[in-house]
Amino acid sequence: MATLAMLGGQPIRRKPFARWPVFDAAEQQALLEVLHSGVWGGYSPKVAELERRFAAFHEARFGIAMANGTLSLEAALAAAGVGAGDEVIVPPITFIATASAVLRAGAVPVFADIDAATFCLSPQRLAEAITPRTRAVIPVHFAGHVADLDAILETAAQRRLTVIEDAAHAHGGSWRGRKVGGIGHFGSFSFQQSKNMTSGEGGMLLTNDAELAEGARSVCNQGRRTGGAWYEHVRLGSNYRLTGWQAAVLGAQLDRLPAQLEKRARNAERLTALLRGSAVLDPPAVDPRVTAHGFHLYVLRMKAGAIPGLTVDLFLQALAAEGIPGAGRYPQPIYANRMFADCPYRRGECPEAERFCRECFWVSQEILLAEEADLEDFVRAVEKIRGAAGELILAAVARSDS
Repeated sequence: MATLAMLGGQPIRRKPFARWPVFDAAEQQALLEVLHSGVWGGYSPKVAELERRFAAFHEARFGIAMANGTLSLEAALAAAGVGAGDEVIVPPITFIATASAVLRAGAVPVFADIDAATFCLSPQRLAEAITPRTRAVIPVHFAGHVADLDAILETAAQRRLTVIEDAAHAHGGSWRGRKVGGIGHFGSFSFQQSKNMTSGEGGMLLTNDAELAEGARSVCNQGRRTGGAWYEHVRLGSNYRLTGWQAAVLGAQLDRLPAQLEKRARNAERLTALLRGSAVLDPPAVDPRVTAHGFHLYVLRMKAGAIPGLTVDLFLQALAAEGIPGAGRYPQPIYANRMFADCPYRRGECPEAERFCRECFWVSQEILLAEEADLEDFVRAVEKIRGAAGELILAAVARSDS
């Protein structure tokens, strides 16, 4: 039995899986065009071009580029008229911005549990969380898997709720053949460093509603209106604008996105096939209605009780020592953060979210963009850890006792 790298042995892998972010001469040329244009800020023609192209790619009428994906959620809530006293239902497994944007709007985030298989908002828990004060719901397409938009949109229509798709993980994803982002009232995307398209920071709102689009554009442009005078401000807004530099990079990133999505999907399918039957890990399930999965993350569940004493954290430490990058997990649902302490934000219990934090972790696109043959190193590392789990657990116990 090979000695684990964490215990002094040789790691499975020493070379990186794939470079991220990916760039080439296309980004360099686009940046030079902005440099020589002399228009570097939010009014660069590159910004309007990106808005048009990104919206068209996702089959939406309007795109509004913003400085980041947190602000795009805030702008969507403001444009939808969500404010003090309103409630917005969100899942507890997501980045904190999904809920903090609701607080920034003066509203109350209400957490509804996730589906056990997809890790996205449970439509049943959503329906149970609605009250007369509920104004909106933010389903998160977690890891790139599209939430159950059939059920969520039906419930929202019945209760007259605004649906804001949080698609920060799901660039290019689709549900029943329709691209995400333009299915709900709004779709919010992030271009932060780790996302499937990146300019370091950045965000985008998509919508098919002209009135909502104008409202969101006004919010992010100091309350101005389209076609209005420079010093005319018709509503409370701020400066959320994306710069020409970021738009230039994102234009090249968008060109590259379709091929990368195909590669992520192929590698995810291959990795699932390699892990099928694993004694330790369950690969992710994909709802057949998800016709394109963003695969920003590849989420795995550690089988409960498969190896007593082997925690997710210990497993991830051993994976990292074997040269497997990009593995992470949420230590707790976001409602457990101190900023939500002593506040009645949960409508009910969220046992699946708690279970997710105990049992699940993910690997990111450093692996999903690798060559297919490299995926076997991941599986070899998993099997190496499984075979030496007893030794690993004993060493961890000894360290804790010392």
